[in-house]
Amino acid sequence: MLLLLLAIILAMGGVMLLNKAYTPEYGLDLAGGTTVTLQPITPNGSAPSQESLDLAVNIIRERVNGSGISDAEVAKSGDNIVISVPGVGQEEVVKLVGTTAELRFRQVLAIGAGSPPPPGELATQAPTPSPSPTTSGGKGTRAPRPTDSAAPKPSATAAPDTNTSPAGRALSSGLLKPSPGAGSESSTEPAQPGDQSSKPGDGSAAPTAPPTAPPTAADDPMAGVDPTGIDPAALKEFQTLDCAKQTNRGAQDAPDKQYVGCSTDGSTKFILDKAAVTGTSIDSASSGVDQTTGEWLVQLSFKGQGPDQWSKVTTTAFNSQAPRNQIAMVLDGMVISAPVIQEPITGGRAQISGNFTQVSADELANQLKYGALPLKFEKSSIDEVSSTLGADQLRGGLIAGAIGLLLVVIYSMLYYRGLGVVSVLSLLVATIVTYQSVVLLGAFAGFRLSLPHIIGLIVSIGITADSFIVYFERIRDEMKEGRRSLRTAIEVAWVRARRTILIADAVMFIAAVVLYFLAVGGVAGFAFAMGLTTLIDIAVVFMFTKPFVAMLARLKFFAKGHKLSGLDAERMSETVTAPKSAPQEA
Repeated sequence: MLLLLLAIILAMGGVMLLNKAYTPEYGLDLAGGTTVTLQPITPNGSAPSQESLDLAVNIIRERVNGSGISDAEVAKSGDNIVISVPGVGQEEVVKLVGTTAELRFRQVLAIGAGSPPPPGELATQAPTPSPSPTTSGGKGTRAPRPTDSAAPKPSATAAPDTNTSPAGRALSSGLLKPSPGAGSESSTEPAQPGDQSSKPGDGSAAPTAPPTAPPTAADDPMAGVDPTGIDPAALKEFQTLDCAKQTNRGAQDAPDKQYVGCSTDGSTKFILDKAAVTGTSIDSASSGVDQTTGEWLVQLSFKGQGPDQWSKVTTTAFNSQAPRNQIAMVLDGMVISAPVIQEPITGGRAQISGNFTQVSADELANQLKYGALPLKFEKSSIDEVSSTLGADQLRGGLIAGAIGLLLVVIYSMLYYRGLGVVSVLSLLVATIVTYQSVVLLGAFAGFRLSLPHIIGLIVSIGITADSFIVYFERIRDEMKEGRRSLRTAIEVAWVRARRTILIADAVMFIAAVVLYFLAVGGVAGFAFAMGLTTLIDIAVVFMFTKPFVAMLARLKFFAKGHKLSGLDAERMSETVTAPKSAPQEA
């Protein structure tokens, strides 16, 4: 057990080293951060209902603090909502909470360059696609995507290369440029260049080399657009729309009408069909890694009428020619992604794959999962919070923790003498594991250390010490009976003490879990820290304290009951010596 614990500590240290994570992330009260005030906007200018405000607070809280451990705070202030986010300059979070997030899924009807080229500049060739995100259905399945070699690159005078957006999302060219047509091909046979035939019974599509459009004038926005089924008013708006001068960011697009909009970086404009699925039909959305390719993807599941609606629109898109084989995800009037549909998706589940990174996959998953706010907001103020006061509070908390730890060490050494070394080393191991856990949680789960967390960690010193005391006292009780050797007493005492330790820690952990789920903000942070250290206490007692005491029992210093061992005869003689009977009177 000691070797296993050592391996765990070394492994956690190695992960910290590889990720260059050496210190914890600090919360708002310790590191400062950003405070954003959102003011609701209603159609008639009236005050919003408290029900809609409460719902908006809950959704925004899920966005900025979905795991509950990032120390972000969301609260109502009158009719406004105040969001406090740890860290200075949290532009991404400010952008995330400030969007209205009306989410729609719409079939793409037409695609064009977002802005006209400079006057006098002609394109020698219409833009041709490069790899685009794809959507496939079913758990564990993913349709193949075109490779770079399968799609010719656009000419220098075509739309600029926009493989990534300014925000850093890996928006593939399928969103930014026209997409290749997708045929259907057996998954067991490789794609043949130019072969776009489909075989029955196969639900996946393997994109092949895309057709090249004939040379067209770059100043003709309707080049290559099939007007079939498109509202003339939408065609007119599409023809005049310049995404560089767009004014529809944050627009409330009507779900029952065709819509003309731009990609998030303004490089591409779209004509989109009526909304087939809305964000309220999404049951869950999460990012993950494809176990086959190692690429990041986003997994979706739908609820209610969502599965039927999604199956219908993906079947329609799959049976359509490019670019109508794409489904656009429209958030606040902006196209955040437009994956190619590789197969009709039934069963209410889908996977979106493309040129995702972990950050871009997480961002898209959060936008899809927490996307439907009941109100539209505008940012009335954005303020930076100083960390000066927090630094003083952190210093005070660390001093308090050091004093508490020192008192426990002094008590253990004076009362338990040699056994006190075990308690000191156990506390040291628990401290190391706790520090590593806090650092790794900050690096991978967004955990930020705040004052409530520090209070919970300080309280845990007493909880950890209590476990050692229970075990040591049971050993002494077995020794005082005078019928067992030290080795035997250690094993018998452990069987009885571990039951008490587990019950006490279970009660503490249950209290922490209940408090964590019922509370918010600082109280939830305190509960999280208390629950974490309770689990660490169990691990340390089972994997270090007990094996280490058993190892010390082999030393003569403890086995023979040295005066400084804490198990000497003088201390054990209280019950060994028979009690003297009172003299009887004649």
